[in-house]
Parts: sequence; structure tokens; C-alpha cells
Amino acid sequence: MTLTVESAAIRISRNIKSAEKALNEALLQQAELMSTLVSARNLVSPDLLSGQDALMRLMKSQQSLLTAGNDLARVHGRMLDIGKEMGGTAEDCPDDWRQTGQLNIADAA
Repeated sequence: MTLTVESAAIRISRNIKSAEKALNEALLQQAELMSTLVSARNLVSPDLLSGQDALMRLMKSQQSLLTAGNDLARVHGRMLDIGKEMGGTAEDCPDDWRQTGQLNIADAA
């Protein structure tokens, strides 16, 4: 099976969106886990340091996901640049996203 430029562009777009969604889902799941861990600690132990090492590792994991999200946003931006250089358009991407680094929730829907 031969991959055409058009089908590659569609696949890349789909894969980037999927990766961005997966990162967001992982962040949400970890935030929920953090909430559950802290709530459980309050129920089980009056000791503020109980399980602190696990909380610190989870926070480090969340930071890694945020860093990965930043890197993925740069990949997204670069792929948009390449698409434009090749004569394509980025109709499904908000114009101001790459300048501000902020994505309007309404634009993402």
C-alpha cells in the first residue's frame, strides 16, 4: 500500500489529535488519583507525611505529562508549518493558537 501526501496529512492530523486527547485524559486521571490519595490519607492517617513520597512521585509524573504536552504542541505547530510550506491549509486549527499558546475551549470543540 502506497501512502500519498494527502493520506499522510490526514493520518498525521488524526494521530496528533489522538495523542493530544490521550495526554489530556492521562492528566485528568492523574488529577483524580491525586485527589483520591489525599482524601484517603485524611481518612486513614492524621500524619501529614503519610504517603508523601507517593504524592511527590505522582506530582513529578504530572509534570512530565505537562512537559510532554508542551512538546506535542510544538510538534503540532511544526507540522502546521510544514503543511503550509507544501501548499496545504490548517482549516481545523485556530489561527491564534500558535501565536498565544492558548487554545480557546470553544475553538477546541
